[in-house]
Amino acid sequence: MSIDYALNAHIATITINRPETRNSLDMEHFRDLAHAWADFRDDDGAWVAVVTGVGRDFCTGADLKKFIPELTGDLPKPEGWDALDAIHAVLHRFPIYKPIVAAVNGTCIAGGFEMLGCTDIRVAVPEARFAVMEPKRGLFAGGGSTVRLPRQIPYTLAMELLLTADMVDAQRALEMGLLNQVVPAQRLMDTAYDYAERIAANAPLAVFATKQSAVEGLALDLESAYDNETRHSDRVFATEDAKEGPRAFAEKRPPRWQAR
Repeated sequence: MSIDYALNAHIATITINRPETRNSLDMEHFRDLAHAWADFRDDDGAWVAVVTGVGRDFCTGADLKKFIPELTGDLPKPEGWDALDAIHAVLHRFPIYKPIVAAVNGTCIAGGFEMLGCTDIRVAVPEARFAVMEPKRGLFAGGGSTVRLPRQIPYTLAMELLLTADMVDAQRALEMGLLNQVVPAQRLMDTAYDYAERIAANAPLAVFATKQSAVEGLALDLESAYDNETRHSDRVFATEDAKEGPRAFAEKRPPRWQAR
């Protein structure tokens, strides 16, 4: 199957479409997903992304039946493949400052859980399950979970997930602060797109700068974070959209954002 990418009204939809492997990824599909994230990052017309899966799983990480043999050379790698760069791109070790909404349609574990940590708003179905599974296999979750999770939810709850490697259901994930909402399956995509549409209604450069300031600020001391915020603020106030917003308000009409 495939990694599907579609763009409509400034909202990109990235769909992991490998239900036959529980939406796990071999090298080819790691590469294709990395390309999809790069397309979203680099397309000036793409302002928000929604990421989801097909079937009963969101993403279950690496397809170990193919991925490890490909990594060790027992199976051929895709041509022009750099495994580390593509995996880092999938897990956003190279940051994307555009907003991302996760529509978690099912199981979200291992690399799927690590990709969830790259998203900004998260909606899940009640059947979704979440786990950092690597320690149960003698492995290490090296895609960002040990860095992001303690910054995103309370420390003790992050360590519960990281150290026990236990599976938690959607309601527990919501209580932990890992999710924004849990909704019935028939409402999942509508809820995710509602978030995306509300974000896309705002001035895109202001939204991107807001996310970048928030993400960068997590790694800075307070004074440096304020200075960094001021730099982003100055950049936004110098845009055409910063003139358009107040003008549209005064004229009682919807703003026409130019993303410049």
